[in-house]
Amino acid sequence: MPKVLIPAALRAFTKNQSAVQLSGKNIKEVLGNFAEQFPDARRHIFDDEGSLRNFVNVFLNDEDVRFQQQDRTPIKDTDVISIVPAVAGGSGEQNAITLSPEEVLRYSRHLVLPEVAMAGQKKLKAASVLIIGAGGLGSPLAMYLAAAGIGRLGLVDFDVVDSSNLQRQVIHSTANVGKPKLQSAKDFILGINPHVQVETYETRFTSENAMELAKPYDIVIDGTDNFPTRYLVNDVCVLLGKPNVYGSIYRFEGQASVFWAEKGPCYRCLYPEPPPPGLVPSCAEGGVLGVLPGIIGVIQANEAVKLILGIGEPLIGRLLLYDALGMSFREMKLRKDPKCPICGEHRTIRQLIDYEQFCGIAPEAENGAPGAKDEIRAKDLAVKLQRESIFLLDVREPEEFQIGAIPGATLIPLKTLPSRLAEVDGSREIIVYCRSGKRSAQAVELLRKSGYASAKNLHGGIHAWSDEVDPRIPKY
Repeated sequence: MPKVLIPAALRAFTKNQSAVQLSGKNIKEVLGNFAEQFPDARRHIFDDEGSLRNFVNVFLNDEDVRFQQQDRTPIKDTDVISIVPAVAGGSGEQNAITLSPEEVLRYSRHLVLPEVAMAGQKKLKAASVLIIGAGGLGSPLAMYLAAAGIGRLGLVDFDVVDSSNLQRQVIHSTANVGKPKLQSAKDFILGINPHVQVETYETRFTSENAMELAKPYDIVIDGTDNFPTRYLVNDVCVLLGKPNVYGSIYRFEGQASVFWAEKGPCYRCLYPEPPPPGLVPSCAEGGVLGVLPGIIGVIQANEAVKLILGIGEPLIGRLLLYDALGMSFREMKLRKDPKCPICGEHRTIRQLIDYEQFCGIAPEAENGAPGAKDEIRAKDLAVKLQRESIFLLDVREPEEFQIGAIPGATLIPLKTLPSRLAEVDGSREIIVYCRSGKRSAQAVELLRKSGYASAKNLHGGIHAWSDEVDPRIPKY
């Protein structure tokens, strides 16, 4: 029987199995059998009409089935089927570029490489790279590109250093907790290489500023962790004709590619549509191995250097999949989608759009206030718990519950809630919480649709409880 390789994002529904063997004459039959064997994974693969979701790609022996016979593609017993869901150069004028004696010594290991040599090192010094995000992927990216001698690095980020970042964001230190990430990153970069020009942009990368920020740079590197920004980075690069060096991580797995519409497919060719909000957990919810962003980030840095030097074979038209637990790399062939709305034959996207809306993300209420009547503040919940009998529902994972929980809470992880509704006490008011309030909002919606009209969401999750009520409960 053919083997089906299961990505980390779906293993929570397959008892952590990474591969299964299933019967079937074509892709549709095999995936149908997969959904029957693992019903909780069905909605992550198929929509309500039973069609394969647009943000899930299927490869047969590393070939995209969309460019074969789609779900009717026939298979043999020896075939391998991969389910791949969305998780989400050039050079300047070199004639005037010179290297000082100190720089010659610094880059000497490059200069003796025939593929780089003096001409290549000057290309690196003349090049400019914009990195979106100074976090897990942005850390190794900035460090290695600075060490390589990239002349100008642009960093876009608006966050501050948090203790929870330090497990993987190696450009930041304990001493910089609470400081802007851009200042922390810039100080570290200049400590590595004072010859690099570092431009910082302490702002969100949005439809309003993206074109202006990206236009002066040769290459844009996607070091983000959310789907709206991934699609925004892609569209900016397509409209400006620039390469987009892509990387993503989740738990123990990573992806990397180079999307360059002038030479191959773009990100929308691979994932025409984003997954619905909340369907794909973030690294904060699902976790990530600390060294994983280092591995993927270094691969992205390597691709950027290759593009600038014009050497080797960039990951254009190829998607690299990395499994840290199996210590294995696999490569999928990507093709340009003629129906792609931004780089296809009949383009419908000619300017930037509202990417939050495109990804189905509702705008947050002003000043972070709850925007719906089905939410409750942590302080108000604390008062209620003293006066009333509340059914307190924790929809996090068991590993998170072990870190800390609100006393008296019942643990029912969100993914198991649909099959465990009978355990919810509808005779009492129901308050649901998770880490930050996102998963619990989904749980409240499910409960209300199932007849539990009193269900409310703890705004801000257990982090808000820690901030406002009980600081003994650790944040993570």
